[in-house]
Amino acid sequence: METFAARGYNKASLAEIADQAGLTQAGVLHYFSSKANLLTSVLELRDESDIEQLGTERPRGLAFLHHLVGTARRNAEREGIVRLYAVLSAESVTADHPAQDYFRDRYAGLRAFVIEALSEACELGEVRDDVGDLDIENTANAIIAVMDGLQVQWLLAPEAVDMAAATDRVISALLADIAARRE
Repeated sequence: METFAARGYNKASLAEIADQAGLTQAGVLHYFSSKANLLTSVLELRDESDIEQLGTERPRGLAFLHHLVGTARRNAEREGIVRLYAVLSAESVTADHPAQDYFRDRYAGLRAFVIEALSEACELGEVRDDVGDLDIENTANAIIAVMDGLQVQWLLAPEAVDMAAATDRVISALLADIAARRE
């Protein structure tokens, strides 16, 4: 995780990773068969730690959006994981990157969760229920974009960025904007 976060996929050396793990390169490849499979396993491990925070059920409605604020707060204590995600998600837009499908699927899944939570918030009466699907989709995309952008800013200047407070502020502002458009 540290090597991929510090150097990105292409510059991360399998020899360095093996050395850090106390294995030979052949030993690493025995467990993961390729550097690309190792990368995918590292990314899945990152997701598993976030999923554990949810417990047995995903929070519904605004509770899920509050969970996102909590995730931003926890991320401020996990610089290595945040760096790994920021570096590899940006790097994955390049041609033939081994994590491109992973990130495409991850964004689609996260977008679906946020859209579902916003729809639930409407159904539960937490947000006006006459919100259009396009407003919900655009709001979900904006929330995700802000969270990712805040991570990059925080990595570059942690003393200047409070990811949780900014995420909470943006979610509140977007929800207020949805309400104002319908009035």
